[in-house]
Amino acid sequence: MAATPRRKLSTRGGAPAQERELRAQGKKTMRKLLDAAMTVLEKRGYHAARVDDIVKVARTSHGTFYLYFANKEDLFRALLADVTDEVAALAETLGPIGPDEAGYRELRGWLGRFSDLYVHYGPVIRAWTEAEVEGDDVGRMGEQVLTTVVTALIQRIGEANEAAASNGGADFDPQVAAMATVAMIERLHYYLLSRQLDVPRDDLLDTVTTVLHVGVFGGSRRKRRRSAS
Repeated sequence: MAATPRRKLSTRGGAPAQERELRAQGKKTMRKLLDAAMTVLEKRGYHAARVDDIVKVARTSHGTFYLYFANKEDLFRALLADVTDEVAALAETLGPIGPDEAGYRELRGWLGRFSDLYVHYGPVIRAWTEAEVEGDDVGRMGEQVLTTVVTALIQRIGEANEAAASNGGADFDPQVAAMATVAMIERLHYYLLSRQLDVPRDDLLDTVTTVLHVGVFGGSRRKRRRSAS
């Protein structure tokens, strides 16, 4: 699977970093701290993660950490801002999805990019979806992530719905269908990364794509690809 094309992240940092203009070296150091936090979150989870763990992985000092972030929660909000930026970029890449083979490939490609993003930011997304981090701003950012994806899906599902309805096909609510789609793909990836679902990621994506393409976009059922044993 091709790597997800990512937009250049703003690396806005936490409250201390936002009070001054960062030079190139400062941005590089802050990015190193954010990447180290991702490693720590993956290994220890949000509650067990400590600033001490992050600075050790980043090979820097506590003093340096506090030049860019007020605390662990402040750093997490910066990571969630990264996720928000990436999801916005991802939503923009979803093209029209018809019932034909080209429509299937468009949907499969987009779901693959979503999967790459989810795998990369899995520790951040899990901490947010499991309500481990409190704060109204975290809730607002999470809602923004959800709304961005749902809005893109509503547009494409609405287009397919209109085409199907004009030909006597099923008519349903695009908003409900979009919300159900996001819930399904998010939860399945959660199960996959938490090892509650033991299937290859490509098989998961092929199945989800077929279910959505047939059920939502009017495509035909496809022969399931068998994984090599």
